[in-house]
Amino acid sequence: MSPSDQPEPSDAPKLLRPLLAQARELVRGAMRPGMVAVDATVGNGHDAQFLAELCGTGGRVFGFEIQAAALAETRRRLECAGRLNRVTLMEQGHERIADWRPVIQASGSVRAVMFNLGYLPGGDRSIVTRATTTLPALDAAFELLHPAGVLTIVAYRRHPGGAEECHAVRAWAEGLVPRRAQVMWVEFPNPVNPSPVLIAVTPGSP
Repeated sequence: MSPSDQPEPSDAPKLLRPLLAQARELVRGAMRPGMVAVDATVGNGHDAQFLAELCGTGGRVFGFEIQAAALAETRRRLECAGRLNRVTLMEQGHERIADWRPVIQASGSVRAVMFNLGYLPGGDRSIVTRATTTLPALDAAFELLHPAGVLTIVAYRRHPGGAEECHAVRAWAEGLVPRRAQVMWVEFPNPVNPSPVLIAVTPGSP
């Protein structure tokens, strides 16, 4: 599941840009042509297409999504962009990332993993990501990362269960051993409604 793209004002200070744009900026800094990325919550395919552009002809993107309609839209989007041949899509939840670890690692160096937590915009809002599956997915994703890679999480909190999942993700991030990971947390403290947060994790110490 993944929200639709948000505009990225070219004149906005970096820290005031939409969090999705900030997540992409971090990923863009880590990815190079020929590398591998994982879209853990494919949704309608915006991030999958973004990652496919970055990985180039020699790279690979692995995408996980449980909703067949979302995967169909993603395939259409990627085919229109001429990037479908760079992406492997699985109709499975992100908690299955660990099962695919040998296949993913055999494809090359994993430099980016992207999560967008919540529900699919325009879809069934009763189908949401939950901590029970997100936390093991985060563990598996972190273990996949190259030392120069980055894991980004945009967590939404306005839907039922969203705040609880976000709290669990923060606890997961805070529990990472400092010698093994650097963690960044970006949040707007004065929103009218509960706003999303961005968590970024990179292997290694500061």
